[in-house]
Amino acid sequence: MSFARVRALVVVGVLAVAAVVFVVVALVRDTQGDAVAGGGCPDGSPVANLTLPDDPEQVTVKIYNGTNTAGKADAVSNEFKNRRFRTEKPAENKKKVDGVAVMRYGPEAVGSAWLLRAYFLDEATPQYDPKRKGKIVDIVIGSRFAQLATTTEVNQSLAAQGEPELPPGACVGPAKKDS
Repeated sequence: MSFARVRALVVVGVLAVAAVVFVVVALVRDTQGDAVAGGGCPDGSPVANLTLPDDPEQVTVKIYNGTNTAGKADAVSNEFKNRRFRTEKPAENKKKVDGVAVMRYGPEAVGSAWLLRAYFLDEATPQYDPKRKGKIVDIVIGSRFAQLATTTEVNQSLAAQGEPELPPGACVGPAKKDS
């Protein structure tokens, strides 16, 4: 064996030993070794469902008219029906809304609300209530509402939003997938 080949093998051996030492030190000094995703939920904290629905039929919405335009809630409710969402009977909201929309939901509807935000291009104001029960999302249509997003716009908005975020004070619930 030539001297150059021996020198190359020595250099490669030293680099391999240095890499092993580096990995061992990194693992030993790791401060996140006992951290568990979703663990350590305090007693009494609401358990949020962060699972995005696979089908709009899994989402139930109730539309409220927060504008001065008569029949706005009926029209938006029909739009959601046409997109295969389950809808409850539309109603009038006591207070008028200046923005695009306000979405009210509880821990069981976090994933559904995340999906519905995309239909308003993430311009709806979310109002999370940790004490609210049920999977229904209330949507109050505001005066700046023009129309629901197209399918392409919804997909782009969902991609921009990313994964559903855990609301403050809530814990991650087990992923619920219908088989």
